[in-house]
Amino acid sequence: MTGVVYDDAYLTHGDPHHPENAERLRAAVGHLKATGLWDQLKHVPARPATLEEILWVHSEDYVEELELICRRGGGNLDVDTRATSETYEVALLAAGGCLAATEAILAGEVDNALCLVRPPGHHALPGQGMGFCFLNNVALAAELALRRGHRDQVSIVDWDVHHGNGTQDIFFDRGDVQYLSIHQGALYPGTGSVDEVGIDAGAGKTINIMLPPGAHDGHYIEAFEELVIPLIRAFEAEMIFVSCGFDGHANDPLARMCLTNTGYYAMTRMLTDLAAQQCQGRLLIVLEGGYDLDAMERGTEAVCRALMRLEPPEPEHVPFAIHQSVTRQVDEWLQRNIELHRERLGV
Repeated sequence: MTGVVYDDAYLTHGDPHHPENAERLRAAVGHLKATGLWDQLKHVPARPATLEEILWVHSEDYVEELELICRRGGGNLDVDTRATSETYEVALLAAGGCLAATEAILAGEVDNALCLVRPPGHHALPGQGMGFCFLNNVALAAELALRRGHRDQVSIVDWDVHHGNGTQDIFFDRGDVQYLSIHQGALYPGTGSVDEVGIDAGAGKTINIMLPPGAHDGHYIEAFEELVIPLIRAFEAEMIFVSCGFDGHANDPLARMCLTNTGYYAMTRMLTDLAAQQCQGRLLIVLEGGYDLDAMERGTEAVCRALMRLEPPEPEHVPFAIHQSVTRQVDEWLQRNIELHRERLGV
């Protein structure tokens, strides 16, 4: 059984003219309802995260500052991350929704789950919100599995087109969390080099696969087959988390990757199958970015179908062409990533 977390309160945060706006969730949820998938999911009620839980990964000073900004009516945390009067409470509910889904998975109420939450979280640092993010939803969910779910180690896969600097920073020196990111290089926030591998107990637990613009479904699938899946298997993760951005889609206005629903289905299905083999199905997908509404709809359906082990959706016919020279460049970058990580990590 696949669970889903969603709450109408997630629509109340933010500016309708901002790229990260409520229409993203309306599109995703509306499409799942139109396809009939919505009624086949087990609905897990969201709950607000507690202050104790938030302080697992965020500093008390930052949380107090964020709450104060919102109580005063809102304000900018950085040039593109604006809090409103509703943001603090909605961010608590988004984080808590991911915690509730994790609890449902650990209790055996669902095998896996999809968290359709906002605001997103993977850029949120321990002491700073940035990149449209306020609280790090996926990091908090992973912490719950470790602290209350009696899991010894978990893996976080991040396929948002932007590197999840917040998640990486939180777990950079930890040996119990493996962080694997596949993202577009030379893009916000400017982190995610292959040389960023973790420190102390976390050395070798951070794996960054940085690709140039133009990477398509085949490149992502090869990266999963050659690196992501073998590395999670070798780490012996007891639960898998995903920061799921749909901004790697070919139509997304904020990046230049060329994924389609075929790629999102394939990546999710590989993780679903691995979770079934290795960790009793425990897999949590957490929404991050994605700023084209049609891509949000198609990507969400593809992920949902893979979690439910249904047939893949009809392939998209995206009106773009990738020049052969671009494809060769991506091929070369990917092979360098594969060779470097294999040599470094022995897989």
